[in-house]
Amino acid sequence: MTKFTATSESSAEPQPESVTGKWHTFTCDDVCVHLDCGRDGLSSSEARDRLVRYGPNSLPTARPRSAAFRFAMQFHNLLIYVLMVAAGVTGLMGHWIDTSVILAVCILNAVIGFVQEGKAEETLRAISRMLSPQAAVLRDGHRQTIPAQDLVPGDVVMLEPGDRIPADLRLLSVKSLRVLESALTGESVAVSKSTEPVAENTALGDRASMAFGGTMIAGGQGRGIVVRTGRDTEIGRINALLHEVVDLTTPLLRQMSQFARVLTAAILLLAAGVFSIGVLGQGLGIQETFIAVVSLAVAAIPEGLPAILTVAMAIGVQRMAGRNAIIRRLPAVETLGAVSVICSDKTGTLTRNEMTAQSVWLAGRHVRVDGTGYAPHGGFSIEGRDHRVDDIPGLTELARIAALCNDAHLHQKDGAWQIEGDPMEGALQVLALKAGLDRGHELGLYPRTDVVPFDSRHKFMATLHHDHQSHDMVFIKGAPEKIIAMSRQERAADGGEVGIDVEKWLSAIDRLAGDGQRVLGIGVKAMPGGTTELEFDDVTGGMVMIGLIGMIDPPRSEAIAAVADCRAAGIRVKMITGDHSGTARAIGAQLGLENSDTVLTGPVLDTMSDDELRDRVTTADIFARTSPENKLRLVTALQAHGHVVAMTGDGVNDSPALKRSDVGIAMGISGTEAAKEAAEMVLGDDNFASIANAVREGRTVHDNLKKAIVFLLPVNGGESLGVLFAILLGMTLPITPLQILWVNMVSSIGLALTLAFERAEDDIMSRPPRDPRRPIVSGFLMWRIIFVSCLFMAGIFGTFEMAQHLGADVATARTLAVNALVAMEVFYLFSVRYLSRTSLTLTGAMGTKPVLLAISSVLVLQLSFTYLPPVQILFDSRPISVVQGLGVISTGVVLFLVLEIEKMLRRLWEK
Repeated sequence: MTKFTATSESSAEPQPESVTGKWHTFTCDDVCVHLDCGRDGLSSSEARDRLVRYGPNSLPTARPRSAAFRFAMQFHNLLIYVLMVAAGVTGLMGHWIDTSVILAVCILNAVIGFVQEGKAEETLRAISRMLSPQAAVLRDGHRQTIPAQDLVPGDVVMLEPGDRIPADLRLLSVKSLRVLESALTGESVAVSKSTEPVAENTALGDRASMAFGGTMIAGGQGRGIVVRTGRDTEIGRINALLHEVVDLTTPLLRQMSQFARVLTAAILLLAAGVFSIGVLGQGLGIQETFIAVVSLAVAAIPEGLPAILTVAMAIGVQRMAGRNAIIRRLPAVETLGAVSVICSDKTGTLTRNEMTAQSVWLAGRHVRVDGTGYAPHGGFSIEGRDHRVDDIPGLTELARIAALCNDAHLHQKDGAWQIEGDPMEGALQVLALKAGLDRGHELGLYPRTDVVPFDSRHKFMATLHHDHQSHDMVFIKGAPEKIIAMSRQERAADGGEVGIDVEKWLSAIDRLAGDGQRVLGIGVKAMPGGTTELEFDDVTGGMVMIGLIGMIDPPRSEAIAAVADCRAAGIRVKMITGDHSGTARAIGAQLGLENSDTVLTGPVLDTMSDDELRDRVTTADIFARTSPENKLRLVTALQAHGHVVAMTGDGVNDSPALKRSDVGIAMGISGTEAAKEAAEMVLGDDNFASIANAVREGRTVHDNLKKAIVFLLPVNGGESLGVLFAILLGMTLPITPLQILWVNMVSSIGLALTLAFERAEDDIMSRPPRDPRRPIVSGFLMWRIIFVSCLFMAGIFGTFEMAQHLGADVATARTLAVNALVAMEVFYLFSVRYLSRTSLTLTGAMGTKPVLLAISSVLVLQLSFTYLPPVQILFDSRPISVVQGLGVISTGVVLFLVLEIEKMLRRLWEK
């Protein structure tokens, strides 16, 4: 009676029943029948046979790319190809200096990209480490510890606190077993387990009869039978999803690729046209014309643009690192600036991942508890007014019971408060400390004698205590409806006992649950003097209801501010969590999400077609009880609308969506290694607010790249037009190819690099996200490039012709033209720092340290170009007089004034 499906190894047989995924619906006996095994485990010989048949309990890992291959891929860019061709042509012509400089630019670009990207192939290996290295099993009727990879379907695994579950198990027996599944499901608290089957369509986080590989035992004990290993586990399924997810290119790389294609086509067409006109129209020699055409191509290609692109993003990486945002993949820096939707996990990302008691109900009074997290700081208030603990009847008694009917421990480590044990019990310990009760001191006053551990079947925990005065009592906490049902009386405001008002307590439970809080009931029962043992029947009735405690994992205060910042920047924030819908709705409202009333759950998403999902995904902002497939579909649906999507997360269940999104953002402290390796960015402080800062930096990087492009292209355009008109008019070239390369590589790149250090514009976070489909060279930029190119051409040609008219030889005239070109670049740099605002301000005139340093360096280099004999020999330059130098500077001043007038006219036109 064995069913089969495909397995992870081609030589291994299919694993039983994994194709249906219905193990959570089977009874324990049915599981044993299906797997042909018993509750006492397998024999060693049978386990060996199954290991051969089914394969090891391990996940396939991707073969890492070699360092040489990753370095070679840095050259996979059309603009780099154009530069390489240009280097090859100049080399064939014997222009080895030109060739060396161009190749140096290409190699520099590749080295920077290679260093920044690092080890991207670690993703799947990180997920493989999620499975436990060892497992305690029953073999041959005895307990044995074996490597987890040797587990096979039918093995019986022993589970104890602190263990990492080694495979997917159908639970055979449990004793207060609680499992932390946040890395897989997003559930923020430990989940209680049972052995009872559940319905087939039950969400993954609610399959109480299952224990999943890669999750952690928080408390209790149990046994489970292995039903799925390796690739067939839930962790393995996520691993397979990662294999299937296709990496997306970034908006900038798409834009730069399109720009490179257009630029390449334009250069080739222009070169072919000029060559044809020169040879056929003007009768010039083929070799002479070919050299001129190469000069035109060298002038047109912005050799420094790839390097500036890489350096600008590297500067963004450094700035983000200072704000605790670590970039793993260089282009992600700029992509952040185009983000229009952030899909965020809840637990540990938007929230603190620290359960906190926020509400207490006592004798009909609703008490608010201040403070968040595990730090025991905060007080109590009623209807907005602060109250002392002694002024709230019953609060001390409730806090004492919460602290003593409890197995968690609260302590400080490196200045931070931490919990050992169940997070909900930890929240109760914090509540007690806020009420002024120390657990150690209270245990001395009320020693524990016996305990009935928490069990999912009876849904409560009870402890027996005495007070050294022959008074014995039972403290109890658990599901509120259960505690109410076990109580005959309730604690009155005067400290006495009155008949319990069931409807009042049920109404209070509904109110707290409506606020997204998890509710616990607290009760007490007096026992006969001398009682030393606690039986289950002792606590099934006769309790006194003390109160209710409402707990929630609260949102980070900085996350609330960051969500507001994102909304102001036109970025929609969507919360995608594995937690319950009520909790998600409450957290969403506190965060200020645009539509916090509508919550779509994973089971609902599963019933939707892709078209239906695309229709709903733009209006809903909260998605609860989601699976990894749900998250992946949501990201894909948003991208189908043209959104640039950032996905944040910390669990292995987030990895496929992190990889699919345009920018995957993992948590650095609480995040799993799988999530970090699947992401492009890691938050070093797990602070959602760092994302808003990263978006700001991303937008700044894009602005600065745009400024660098609008700086470089007119320079190249002016050079190209100068060469073009000289060829077409049959005139002497105003600048030689080697001099063009000198300007492009020495002054143009040095000056353009300073734009990568520019600070963000004041309105950068009040703009809507840019359209990623819009070309990087917009209509405005195209006008500016053409207009400034014509001005540069006029300056180059005008200086060259004027010098010759005044009697200078060709070499001197060319030296003046080169210096005029550099002077125009310097003054243009001051103008282009503000594309629309005027640069005629004190701030604009002062520049920045990088600007002043670059100008100083360019001045020294140009003096060397003009007056240093070895450089004169190399570039055929000549010294110039002071008067000629002033004329060169005036060319730059005129360019600057013309551009400022153009800015002013455009601002008036826009008004």
